[in-house]
Amino acid sequence: MILGAGATGLTLACSLLKKGIKDFLVLEAEEEAGGLCRSTEVDGSPFDIGGGHFLDVRRKAVDDFLFQYLPRDEWNEYERDSKIFIHDTYIGSPIEANIWQLSREEQVKYLKSIAIAGCNLEEPKPEKFTDWIYWKLGKRIAENYMLPYNSKMFGENLDELGTYWLEKLPDVSFDETLLSCLEQRAYGKQPAHAVFLYPKKYGYGEVWKRMAESLEDRLVCNCKVTKLDIDKKCVNERYEAERIICTVPWTGIEEISGVEDNILEMVRKELKSTSIVTEYHAENMETKAHWIYYPDPKLDYHRILVRHNFCEGSKGYWTETNADRYKGKAENTAFKNTYAYPLNTINKPGVMDRLLKAAEAKGCYGLGRWGEWQHYNSDVVVERAMEFVEKMEG
Repeated sequence: MILGAGATGLTLACSLLKKGIKDFLVLEAEEEAGGLCRSTEVDGSPFDIGGGHFLDVRRKAVDDFLFQYLPRDEWNEYERDSKIFIHDTYIGSPIEANIWQLSREEQVKYLKSIAIAGCNLEEPKPEKFTDWIYWKLGKRIAENYMLPYNSKMFGENLDELGTYWLEKLPDVSFDETLLSCLEQRAYGKQPAHAVFLYPKKYGYGEVWKRMAESLEDRLVCNCKVTKLDIDKKCVNERYEAERIICTVPWTGIEEISGVEDNILEMVRKELKSTSIVTEYHAENMETKAHWIYYPDPKLDYHRILVRHNFCEGSKGYWTETNADRYKGKAENTAFKNTYAYPLNTINKPGVMDRLLKAAEAKGCYGLGRWGEWQHYNSDVVVERAMEFVEKMEG
């Protein structure tokens, strides 16, 4: 049994079908599958309910798997153009590779700040996220961009976050930043989705919709998981299985039994997440960027997705805002995603390790963004689901 029909659950289910395994059910709380990758239509063109989701081209096996449902010729390919609005101007992202696009005076200030950052003075790596930002990028990038932006996205208490997850961030050295200023071009490793695919005629949700359709009556929608008995491998006192794969947020399940109470107490206490609201705006923006980051704390949103630059025939843009900050207008079309980003809190790895080991010992597995409580992109969860099925079969 698979709990949740987001990208992870759908990939699991479709992979099982490819293997000829048909005796399973997928339980989904919403009216339709897709999770954070769902799309709808707003103002005559696609709108991705869960914010910006794109298919990275770096994982060929993942892309080939998804092309079975939405063929390659139904996708457009783009070279990422992401911007940061800072110092009243737009510069490229990541900031440390693109400060050369600022004034000469600002470049000098940033370079001086980075030069004396802790990592460049061989100081030990800190354990807290806030301290790490200063240590890695220097005071000026920390206070003008990274800290205000992440506070808008993840919440004000950034000291709750650890540093174990920061491989997701671009890694640009001081030498590369200096070279970029001298040569007036970006240096360093490109961030995720440097080249990405997006459907030509649909929103990103189309591929997951087609996958869901292939499951036929094996997908049960409008079925929220409220009770999970890991000992009996029973869901909602109704559905029993030999194995359960959980891809839904553990904290969203009202009753869990079969795991030690102290582990469940830690789950409730330590596993945290943020909610986001996506909001549609009809006007087109005068930019070629695909998305733009906004660290300014006076703005409630932290990111804009410029859909007319990656979705053929569409217009307008949508904002992505932490639900606690959202100040949208009632007349604008908006969608709230209660579970958007799992927070990488300091104690989370230990809690998840204990939870997953205890559950796995009884035939219940956590997988994907929510099952593992990891900030995975959609291509990563597809890969992990495919690998899980291979190991299960092996």
